[in-house]
Amino acid sequence: MITLSDLLLKWYATNGREMPWRVRGGSHHNPYHVWISEIMLQQTTVSTVKTFFEKWIKRFPDIPTLAAADLQEVLLYWQGLGYYTRAKKILECAKILHQEFSDTLPNTRAQLLKLPGIGPYSASSICAFAFNQSETVVDTNVIRVIARLYGIQETVDKDKIYPLAHQITPQKNGGDYASAIMDLGAMICTVDTPKCLLCPWQKKCKAYQQGIQSEIPKIKKIQKENRTGSVFLIFNTKNQIYIRKRTEKGLLSGLFEFPWNYENVSPATGRIKQLSTHITHTFTHFHLDLTVYSVKNASIKNTDGIFVSIDNLKDYPFSTLMKKVIKVLDNKENR
Repeated sequence: MITLSDLLLKWYATNGREMPWRVRGGSHHNPYHVWISEIMLQQTTVSTVKTFFEKWIKRFPDIPTLAAADLQEVLLYWQGLGYYTRAKKILECAKILHQEFSDTLPNTRAQLLKLPGIGPYSASSICAFAFNQSETVVDTNVIRVIARLYGIQETVDKDKIYPLAHQITPQKNGGDYASAIMDLGAMICTVDTPKCLLCPWQKKCKAYQQGIQSEIPKIKKIQKENRTGSVFLIFNTKNQIYIRKRTEKGLLSGLFEFPWNYENVSPATGRIKQLSTHITHTFTHFHLDLTVYSVKNASIKNTDGIFVSIDNLKDYPFSTLMKKVIKVLDNKENR
C-alpha cells in the first residue's frame, strides 16, 4: 500500500528545494552545517539565512575554529539575524563540543538536549537532517500542512499537531521526509494561495475536499503592545559618535548600541536637536517607535561607552534595531 510518506518522498525527489546545508538520501557529511543552519533558521526565513550561513561557514568552517572565536566577532557575523542569544549559545556549545566531544556533534536526541541552545525542536531537526534518523519535526509549515490534511478547524499549536505528524513519519529516510514535509508547506501548501492541484496529498486532504484551505490553520495570535522612546546620536568635538556595549543579561547583551530609553532623557548635554526621522522596529511581543535626537559637542554623563569614527561602526556588532539607527547617519545632515 502506498503511504502518505511514499507520496511525499516521491514528490520531494523531483521538487524539493536545494539548500547549502542540505543533502539527500542519507546522513549529512558534515553535521556541523546542519547544527548551524538549524539555529539560524529559528525565527528567520530561509532566504535570509542562506547569505548569513555562507559567510559564517567561510569564517567559521568547523567546530574548533568557532570554539576559539571571540564573542564580539561571533556577534558581528550574526548581526542582522536577530535573537542574539542564539549566537552566544552557539559559541558556548562549540566550546563544549571542542572540550568534551572531540569536535563532533552527538547523534542522539538525549545528548543534544543537554547542549546550550539546543531545544526539543532543534534536537529533532539535527537528528533527522544530520543523522537521517526518524524524527517528527514540527515547524510552522508542518502545522499548516497537517492541520489542512486532517481538516482541523479549531485553534492548533505544535502540541496538537505533533501526534498526528508523528503517525505518518516513516521509519526510514528521516532526513528526506523531514525536508519534504517542510518544503510542501513552503512551496505548495502556502498560507494564502495553496497550490492544491500540485500537491501529492491532494486526494487525502480533508481541507481540500471541503474547500476550506484558506480557513486553516487557526493559530492563536499574540497581541503586541506599542512602546515609544528616544535614541540619541551623541557626537564629540571631533565628530566621533558615542556607542556603548550592553553588559546586562538579556537578548542583546554583548552588542553595541546608541543610548536609548523610554523616558526620553538624554544621557549627554550639548546642542540637542530632534531629527525628522523615526525608527520603528517590531520585537516578538511589542512594537517600538523611537524618536531620534542628535547631540553635538556633547558632554557625556556616563563613561560606560566609547567615541568612535562613523566609518568604524562596521567593526562593532549591532542589533537589527541599531542597524536601522546607523542608516540615519547615511544622511550627512544628521551627523
